[in-house]
Amino acid sequence: MTRTEKNKKKILLVEDEPIVGRLCTRILNAEGFEVDFVPDGRMAMRAVENTDYDLCVSDIRLPGLTGIELYERLKENKPELSLRMIFITGDTMNVNVRSFIQESGIPCLMKPFTPEKLVAAVKALLE
Repeated sequence: MTRTEKNKKKILLVEDEPIVGRLCTRILNAEGFEVDFVPDGRMAMRAVENTDYDLCVSDIRLPGLTGIELYERLKENKPELSLRMIFITGDTMNVNVRSFIQESGIPCLMKPFTPEKLVAAVKALLE
């Protein structure tokens, strides 16, 4: 393993839309990040048991375990990762979700977002 590979920041991407997940993975890989892409919150929790991630990018609406529920579980089990989380969503946010986003301070990107916005949000949290 080269020095560069060891120093790559590792990102967990949780997205149930395969096309969006693959596109985000390609964008982040092109910026030098290592990305593990999983389609739901339960798989994300299994992934964090085995891997130390530097950042988590998660859709809010996910099957089984929502992005907000994932955040709450990370807060309990991996508090350092819960502080480095970005939400993405294509939904109109209801009052409860909007309130949660405002209170938690977690950055949220509205779909469709540009590659530049995704990369900027990731880099801002990793600095």
